[in-house]
Amino acid sequence: MIAQDCARTYRANAILTASPAQLVLVLYDGALGAMAAARVAFDRPARDLGRIAIINRNLNKAQRIIGHLQSNLDFTAGEEFAGMMYRLYDYYKRRLLEANVRKDVQPVIEVEGLLTEVRDAWATMLRQQGSAAGAPEAFAARSA
Repeated sequence: MIAQDCARTYRANAILTASPAQLVLVLYDGALGAMAAARVAFDRPARDLGRIAIINRNLNKAQRIIGHLQSNLDFTAGEEFAGMMYRLYDYYKRRLLEANVRKDVQPVIEVEGLLTEVRDAWATMLRQQGSAAGAPEAFAARSA
């Protein structure tokens, strides 16, 4: 129990001290974690009544996180880039909605793969920049 409290405190402090660009990475990780939990629930036996609730809860969580990323794009800092990311996030949300409605794991797997690529590119950019100073403003400016 104490270890869980320490881990929770550590995560909270990491979020409170993170730059906007680092928070984008945290949000990506949160969405990917929710999709992974939903994907695991898809593998549970159909007779497991809790499986549908787990799938629904986690896919909704992933959609909310992606929606937050989408709504915080700054079009004044990079209209073309922000527009592309807006459409990409919209596609992710629609596919996750489809997965939830149809209870089909394939759209989740697709979005997980696509978002992992974006997340990894973002993480690489952060490592190369050494800070959030060089982060594309349209992507990170309003994410805090």
